[in-house]
Amino acid sequence: MRTIAHLSDLHFGRDDPAVCDAVVRDLAVRGPSLVAVSGDLTQRARAHQFRAARAFLDRLPTPLLAVPGNHDVPLFNLVARFARPLGGYRRFIADDPEPFLHDEDVAVMGVNTARPGKWKDGRLSLAQIERIRGGFGPIPERVFKVIVTHHPFIPQPSEREHALVERGFEALQAAERAGVDLLLAGHLHFGFTGDVRPHYLSIRRSMLVAQAGTATSHRHRGEPNTYNWIVVDPPHLSIEVRGFDAGAFATRALTRYVKRDDQWIKDD
Repeated sequence: MRTIAHLSDLHFGRDDPAVCDAVVRDLAVRGPSLVAVSGDLTQRARAHQFRAARAFLDRLPTPLLAVPGNHDVPLFNLVARFARPLGGYRRFIADDPEPFLHDEDVAVMGVNTARPGKWKDGRLSLAQIERIRGGFGPIPERVFKVIVTHHPFIPQPSEREHALVERGFEALQAAERAGVDLLLAGHLHFGFTGDVRPHYLSIRRSMLVAQAGTATSHRHRGEPNTYNWIVVDPPHLSIEVRGFDAGAFATRALTRYVKRDDQWIKDD
């Protein structure tokens, strides 16, 4: 069994210190196998915001895997935005914006979807799509495989028109061939789960999506600060939404799945 604490959209510069402290306390008690952060660690990619994000990450359990979001690319400083789009991220957070961690049970690949030329919406390159195919390909099928991006592959249920990551379909085709089980993302500040197949009818493999809300910022969109607590225990998978309330995090929702005949089915 493995446990993943999935945080997203920290937005240091618009963060709530009390919520940050509550996240640290909650994860210290729970002791996840991995902390995955799916982008937007800062509000405006400024050095002091990256320093604050780094200090927060250093308080969390390890190992930790993070990817950048569009807010981690400078917006107003056009020279930095195009010449060194991830300069601050590489200096303070991690030199590798696309980490890959795996053991005998779980493989987790970070994929950077932030682009200086598409500041808000995300994009995947052909090389990244090939990396998904080639990186997971040699790993045995029994290993649970996870992709972490900032931008979403499927829309928020109540906002069907929201832009999805560009080349997302091609990436999902590669993920399908590589045997990926779960995709973690953020960006929408709204948490939900679902299968990719209703949105991409030619995809046959059942691949689940777990979207995370904003873990620590004031930038709420209809729900409190949340993060996902994911328990991987094949053929079972559970996704618990932990929400901030009255000074602490508690269970807000819990969805259980079981894999039957290669299909993820809600286990009620």
